[in-house]
Amino acid sequence: VQLQASGGGLVQAGGSLRLSCAASGRAFNQYVLSWFRQAPGKEREFVAGISLGGTYTDYADSLKDRFTISRDNAKNTGYLEMSSLKPEDTAVYYCAASLSNSRSPTNMRYWGTGTLVTVSS
Repeated sequence: VQLQASGGGLVQAGGSLRLSCAASGRAFNQYVLSWFRQAPGKEREFVAGISLGGTYTDYADSLKDRFTISRDNAKNTGYLEMSSLKPEDTAVYYCAASLSNSRSPTNMRYWGTGTLVTVSS
């Protein structure tokens, strides 16, 4: 499956953004969808994940109150809604697909291109 992330940009602290992850190729609904982010000089970290049918979601503990992951299998698209953004949320955000629920980047089978989110103070 090929993944394409979009929706990043420059936003002021306290603002909101919605990222999209468009999938093509193999059946999107056969994969767990996850979002990761990587800030400059830091390791890639797990943000959120959603099960095949969307009934199960998982979030990094520090983000679960501000971020919401969802998916629309009919549109082969996943989403990450981010609110109350902080400067420390600045990073390149990646979507990824895996065969099972996992927070580890090494378990992801497919990676999308990243989209840059910059939060100004």
